[in-house]
Amino acid sequence: MFEYLRKLLEDPPPPYIFEVSQQGIAWARRLPEKGARLETGFSPLAEGVLTVSPVQENVAQPEVFEHAVAQLAANGGVRRTRDAAVILPDYSTRIAVLDFDQFPSAHEEQMALVRFRMKKTVPFEMDTASIGFHARQYDGRWYVVAAAAALEIVARYEAAFRGAGFVPGFVTTSALAAISLVAAEPLVATAKLGGRVLTVTLSEGSRLRLLRCMELSEATVDEVMSVLFPTMAYAEDELPRKPEKLVLCGFGDLAPGLGEACAAELGLSVEPLRSALGSPDAASAGLYGYLQANGVN
Repeated sequence: MFEYLRKLLEDPPPPYIFEVSQQGIAWARRLPEKGARLETGFSPLAEGVLTVSPVQENVAQPEVFEHAVAQLAANGGVRRTRDAAVILPDYSTRIAVLDFDQFPSAHEEQMALVRFRMKKTVPFEMDTASIGFHARQYDGRWYVVAAAAALEIVARYEAAFRGAGFVPGFVTTSALAAISLVAAEPLVATAKLGGRVLTVTLSEGSRLRLLRCMELSEATVDEVMSVLFPTMAYAEDELPRKPEKLVLCGFGDLAPGLGEACAAELGLSVEPLRSALGSPDAASAGLYGYLQANGVN
């Protein structure tokens, strides 16, 4: 299901891309009949339609969600099956960066090893989970970015798009897709806040080094800093250097206070997440990252 950046970078983008969040559905489409002009937009969802979680049903109001997706299909003039990329909320999955001295060549053996390593760290049954991974070798060791999600959760998201005439041939998560927005950078930290869900990544170019995603008790500077402190300590101990800066997305009024705290307590400069196509927020960062990775402008 998930293939991280390899397929994202190698395959031509489908004509439709959707990013799903509790706030709504960010979308982009490029249709030949409109001169291949890129169109983007956002369709809001009422509170309670989606309840993002890695362990329980996310689509709390299936009929409302399906209607919202169907409306996007109607507005886009979809009269036949169309390929689409679907970007899911970070908190609906579990993502890990695993390292191995050796990694088998057979896909079945690779999958078994990834399942075994992730089994003790995910809050759902791994034997029936949807799993995807991408492996690369660096300095003689294998590093594997693995994504796992409860099968029922992914199936419910996909069902709404299939019912509207889309074929979600590529499925990923917001944070993985958004990495391309900082892919030219050396080691950099990003923090994305959507509601009370905080996603923090450490990436080096297009290489993901760490991803943490959690629900905060409340969205405050102190709560965010309590996550950033151990993340920066991990970077200095294991990488071994700390990021040169922190890139923020979705913090709104919290951004100035968080910037001051990061400068004073972590020695980090702070800047907003940017895209050549627009201003990404917590509900569209993955969409803009996907488009940028595919050279869409």
